[in-house]
Amino acid sequence: MTNETLVDLIRHGEPEGGRRYRGNGTDDPLSASGWDQMHQALDGQHPWDEIVTSPLTRCRAFAEMLAQRHDLPLTVEPDLCEVSLGEWEGLSPSEVRERDPQAYDDFYRDPVSCRPPGAESLQDLISRVGRTYDNLVGKHVGQHLLLVVHAGVIRALIGRVLLAAPTRWYRVRIDYAGLMRIRHDRFGPVLEWVNVRRLP
Repeated sequence: MTNETLVDLIRHGEPEGGRRYRGNGTDDPLSASGWDQMHQALDGQHPWDEIVTSPLTRCRAFAEMLAQRHDLPLTVEPDLCEVSLGEWEGLSPSEVRERDPQAYDDFYRDPVSCRPPGAESLQDLISRVGRTYDNLVGKHVGQHLLLVVHAGVIRALIGRVLLAAPTRWYRVRIDYAGLMRIRHDRFGPVLEWVNVRRLP
C-alpha cells in the first residue's frame, strides 16, 4: 500500500422519465439506456478497493450490482445524495419556464443566489459533500475508491479541488456516466480528468 489515494467518480446514467430536474427529492431509476451507459463507461473493469454510492436509486442500483458482481465492499453514504432543487423537483425545464420565466432565467444567470424556492444552497451542498469526502479519503489512504454519485456532487468536488467559487461550478458539463478522477498524494489533491466517457 502506498500513501497515494485514487478516487474515481462516476455520474449515474440516464434515468427514466425524460429530462427534468432531479435533486435529492426525485428518485427515478435508471432507464435501459442509463444502464448501458454505465456498463460502457466502466467496460468490465473493477480496479477499486471499495465502492461508495449515493442512496438514490439511480446511483445505488448500479453500485450494488457492480459490488456484488466483483465482490467489492459497498458503502451507502447519505451525504453524497444530489443537491435538493426544492419546488422544481420533478419538473421539466419547459414546465419551469412556463410557470416562472423570470425565476428560470435568474437561476441560469446566477445559480448561487437565485436558487429554486426551497432548494438547498450550494454552500450547504459543499459543506456536507466536502466533509464526507474528506472522511472517505482519510479512511482509505493508499486505496482506490469509486464513488457513484450525481452531477451536483461532482461539480462541487471539482470546485473544491480547484478552489473555484460556486459561481463557477455550472461552467463544467458532467454527462450521464461521465467519469472523473482525483489523485491524492503528499502535495494534496490533483484533478486528473473530467467527463471521460470510458475508464482509461
